[in-house]
Amino acid sequence: MLTAVLTAVLTAPTPTAAAQAGSASAGSGARALYAAPDGGGGDCTDTRPCSLEQVRDEARTESGDVEIRLKDGTYAMNRPLKLGAQDSGHEARTVTWTAAPGARPVLSGGRALTGWSAGANGTWTAKVPDGVTPRQLFVDGERAVRARGAACAASVCDATASGMTGARATGVADWRRPTAAEAVIRVRWRNYHCRISAVSGDTLAFARPCWTNSSSGTDRTGPAWDSTTVDSARYSGVAFFENAPELLDKQGEFVWDPQERTVTYLPRKGEDLRTAQVVTPHTEQLLVMDGVHDVTLRGIGFAHAAYRQPDTDEGYAGTQAGLTLTSETGPVDHAGRYYTKPSAALTVRGGRQVTVDRAQFTQSGGAGAVLEAGTKDSTVTRSSFTDLSSGALYVGDTEPIPDSELVGERNTVSYNTIRHTGVEYTDAVGIWAGYERELTVDHNTLDRLPYSGISVGWGWNQPEAQKSVLRDNRVTGNRITSVMEVAHEQHDGGAIYTQGDQPGTVISGNYINRSAYGNTERDGNGIYLDEQSSHIRVERNVITRIGYKWVSNWAGYGIENTARGNWSDTAAPALSGRGSVMEDNLTGLDRLPDAAVEVARSAGAESGPVEQLEADLARTGTATQSSTDGTATAARAIDGDTTTDTRTLAEPGAWWDLDLGAAREVRSVEIWNDSAMTTADFDVITDSGTVHVEGKALRPTLLTLDTSTRHVRIRITGEGRVGLSQVLVH
Repeated sequence: MLTAVLTAVLTAPTPTAAAQAGSASAGSGARALYAAPDGGGGDCTDTRPCSLEQVRDEARTESGDVEIRLKDGTYAMNRPLKLGAQDSGHEARTVTWTAAPGARPVLSGGRALTGWSAGANGTWTAKVPDGVTPRQLFVDGERAVRARGAACAASVCDATASGMTGARATGVADWRRPTAAEAVIRVRWRNYHCRISAVSGDTLAFARPCWTNSSSGTDRTGPAWDSTTVDSARYSGVAFFENAPELLDKQGEFVWDPQERTVTYLPRKGEDLRTAQVVTPHTEQLLVMDGVHDVTLRGIGFAHAAYRQPDTDEGYAGTQAGLTLTSETGPVDHAGRYYTKPSAALTVRGGRQVTVDRAQFTQSGGAGAVLEAGTKDSTVTRSSFTDLSSGALYVGDTEPIPDSELVGERNTVSYNTIRHTGVEYTDAVGIWAGYERELTVDHNTLDRLPYSGISVGWGWNQPEAQKSVLRDNRVTGNRITSVMEVAHEQHDGGAIYTQGDQPGTVISGNYINRSAYGNTERDGNGIYLDEQSSHIRVERNVITRIGYKWVSNWAGYGIENTARGNWSDTAAPALSGRGSVMEDNLTGLDRLPDAAVEVARSAGAESGPVEQLEADLARTGTATQSSTDGTATAARAIDGDTTTDTRTLAEPGAWWDLDLGAAREVRSVEIWNDSAMTTADFDVITDSGTVHVEGKALRPTLLTLDTSTRHVRIRITGEGRVGLSQVLVH
């Protein structure tokens, strides 16, 4: 029933690629077994295919090579397909699960919702089968949004360890059934989703342990210095409340009523609920491989896998990168040993020589795939991950010194495409790796992500994590664009992010463009060597249009890192930490040289375009300002470094001015605010006119001018300061 929709939305292999995948085998002597969505035949042949479990069991009887071919269609998964050690291959035997020639098989954990009836104000409502909890909804292949309201500032929604004020001002106190709704909160790099458990006057209480684990009372929420819990000084308010009928006011939104067991949806233009295929994820894991070795999965799709934890009282108490803190009590450990990874469509535990090739992961409530519990010598390659509520791929675990059989080592993640993940849990990253050894993350394409792209390492600078198995990892040739998207308000990350002492680790040949670009504060990095990151070599990367530093190594206990031979359009402060050096980097560029363009073009799952820099006329101009606060001179805005600032005194009509030396044809101007986001409500004045900008300048604010001018002046319209990190004129 769901095949037509999934065929349209999956990034599936082409028929030729699928045919190649289906015909590939370990040798001409391999026995071919067939499965089909409606299979029930006894001999697992092309004409009498079996079910997935039948074909698995039949393959177990084979002593030679076996190729299990999945025929076209959607396999409705009421429970996970489980493969164990008995389903493995070995040196003399290959086991391959693959798409049949020309087929696009999809394992789906979805449940179709039918019987829609028209309601008031253009809404449609359907009954939900027992046992199904619709947290996500896909209508004709397009994700719907849980009905949500406006943000609530901390001055109104004041969060404490016991709850929150603001029930009256937000209207929650008047909702018919507020205990079905959740508060979604973002604090720096963390994301919290906790269900309202009670309303009393102006006070909201929340389900526990979700609220306990989101606040500071457990002593388990992270490093001792951590100040990013809901009751910390960094809390700025609720991003939005969601899942209340009173909030259902935009097309494409839905609301789930657990008491009436109904879903109500407000269709988008052109959608007809009488004929639409509406699917909600239900089955949590679709394929679990436990202790499997020497097995290949090729050309198989995974869709509509659920993630049930956020719907329980555990909720989603985010810690970092899509991992959460769970349970009311537990060991006090500030290095994240006991954090919980999200559920995934595919889980490999303790795998050896497992290959996942040309798979497609889409439209799911959790992550795409997890490789954990000492998985070794395994590969995820040429696969696509898109429209996932959490991250794409999680490799490894959070124990710094595991037993030898539980060490994740020699795994490879290569030539994959990851787009539009972290849709619901915006603190999730594209590719996460914990305490891995000899991991290769190579030539992947990552695009349109809310937080960091690739994260390798764990443990911060905590004593229990200072000596670990981390070492000899390689992050090479990846294309990472439009990550740390500012609309999602996740801060303090980077396109490539590391933690921990990682001797022998190399980050090389990556193309990073637009990380935290257009940010509302000086935040978000290209390559972020965070916390105890040590003994890492960063070389020959191309890093452009970054919200803050192209490379950041701020902590004194991150030592002996080297950044050498990289290209960037901005400079960065020297690396911190004993023995850390920056050598032969070409920074402050307003044009990428040919060598950099070639590195950037070659990065990613496929070679691709490079967004060339634009020549900056401001570099040869003269900058002045109405006054100068300390050493924050006007010239700092044209020094090719977005980490240095200008600043005037606070005064009426404060201004900063650029003299180009002669009238020039100016198409556009980039205005980068300073670290304090000082410049707001200002005019941009040229020889031919004035453009007014309301609110704060971003990093950057982009203005199209198309004029001839010698001067570009930025002037406050009232009284205040002008503070800038960079002004570029093209």
